[in-house]
Amino acid sequence: MKVSVILPTYNEAGNIVDLIAAIKIQIPAVWDYEIIVVDDNSRDGTFDLARKTCADDPKVNAILRSGEPSLGGSIRTGIDAATGDYLLVMDTDFTHRPEEIPGMLHVVQIADLVSGSRFCPGGNMADSTHYVASFLYNLFVRFVIRTQIQDNLGGFWVADAALIRRLPLEEIFFGYGDYYIRLLHFAQYAGMKLIELPSQYCQRNSGKSKSNFFNLLFRYSGMVLNLAWRNSGKKFAATTGKPTPVLARRFAR
Repeated sequence: MKVSVILPTYNEAGNIVDLIAAIKIQIPAVWDYEIIVVDDNSRDGTFDLARKTCADDPKVNAILRSGEPSLGGSIRTGIDAATGDYLLVMDTDFTHRPEEIPGMLHVVQIADLVSGSRFCPGGNMADSTHYVASFLYNLFVRFVIRTQIQDNLGGFWVADAALIRRLPLEEIFFGYGDYYIRLLHFAQYAGMKLIELPSQYCQRNSGKSKSNFFNLLFRYSGMVLNLAWRNSGKKFAATTGKPTPVLARRFAR
């Protein structure tokens, strides 16, 4: 089995080299892997550092993305370049812990998509204010689009690559963190089996956050309401060959 680790970056020169090294340590020996760094034309030299890091390592690939910066767009670029049986996506500032990769790769073998969740028993987040705000916003998302997924904004996930590619990628992978709400939503409606694992989200190692959390939540709300409106008017076509929606299950360690 092979996993493609997709690392979308923007101004992460202080983190990317150490993160690549940490991921390599955590990939179980029974897995083949590749690491794909997709840089959104950073101004701090992130791409050059990543390219230098992978110069003598065929398992690491750095891609420079041009055009309008977009977290979702960067991940889509990584998906298009990936050759693995599974896709693993995580933030590049160490808020997502590489130590959790082995557990996620183990569980995904009995699921279609595994999502790291701050709100499952055992999950948590270092920033308590952000944690509470995210928890309350997830209650809103769950109520509006009728999902049992507890963490729709986490962005730490691993999934069967073939099933992800059967989803309407152009309707999912754009914008910023809102892409993840859409990904989980479309995955459920395609009948994919989703499992949430408890995850500990940390403070970023280096650099500054690129977003205003509360402004983003306000912008995401329109998208969530639009998804709810679409649900009320029609059923999505099941593109994975499994038409019955499957709700997430939660595993506590």
